Amino acid sequence: MSIEGGIDRAIERALALEATALQVFVGSNRAWRSRELSDAEVARFRTACARGGLAPATMAHSSYLINLAAPDPVLWRRSIAAFTEELRRCERLEIPYLVVHPGAHCGAGLEAGLDRAARALDASLGAGRRASRFPGVRVLLEITAGQGTSLGHRFEHVAALFERARSFERLGVCFDTCHVLAAGYDFRDGDSYRATIAELDRHIGLDRVLGFHLNDSVHPLGSRRDRHAHIGRGEVGLEGFRRILGDRRFRSIPMVLETPKGRDSRLDRRNLSVLRGLVRAAR
Repeated sequence: MSIEGGIDRAIERALALEATALQVFVGSNRAWRSRELSDAEVARFRTACARGGLAPATMAHSSYLINLAAPDPVLWRRSIAAFTEELRRCERLEIPYLVVHPGAHCGAGLEAGLDRAARALDASLGAGRRASRFPGVRVLLEITAGQGTSLGHRFEHVAALFERARSFERLGVCFDTCHVLAAGYDFRDGDSYRATIAELDRHIGLDRVLGFHLNDSVHPLGSRRDRHAHIGRGEVGLEGFRRILGDRRFRSIPMVLETPKGRDSRLDRRNLSVLRGLVRAAR
């Protein structure tokens, strides 16, 4: 939801849609620096979340400029500083999850990218210090579509980050349906769904899956192209969402839309209506 007019306004917009989970940016998503949140704004956000029952199911998404795997030392340090600041903001706002893309190695190679991303996560979370920083916030590594040199489009990449990061206990996973399909993991029928979830469990563990982005995909299976579509109107189709929403193992996990927006809330309402219909049918 948009934070225009104050981050607490996002709560109003979500509750107007009868939302039970919410994702926001905690600052500008395309700038390195954002204005400081006032104490009053923070208090309004926390109060509105609690009253609306959204606090346990609230996620933030990191800025798109952040690249935790950047080989350029200036960009890498800048990304760590920006990500650390977002963690600080999440803790002030009592947002329990911060979603981030693992980063892109930009030609340095997979192993170098994984090493730098793990080190960046440790630097931001304070691994190796007497006490870790921002203990109220857990980082969710988002499964990516695999465009360019992006990390995270294979479950093995995320597993490697868990193995290399000293802060591994602070890490979880965000399962993005568009990205997972574009990355080459099918889940649109019974056999493919069971195979993909089994592979996810084998490499990462289902207990690490702490958030979902529910988005259809414009591009087909294995395309490694990231473009979101409305629910049921892309390559995932209704059957893929029916599988996830009907899986009892994921019923308590926050799920949010990242589908295309319009000038008003009609598109969000349409997508939520489709998903709620699938939930009712599954139960």
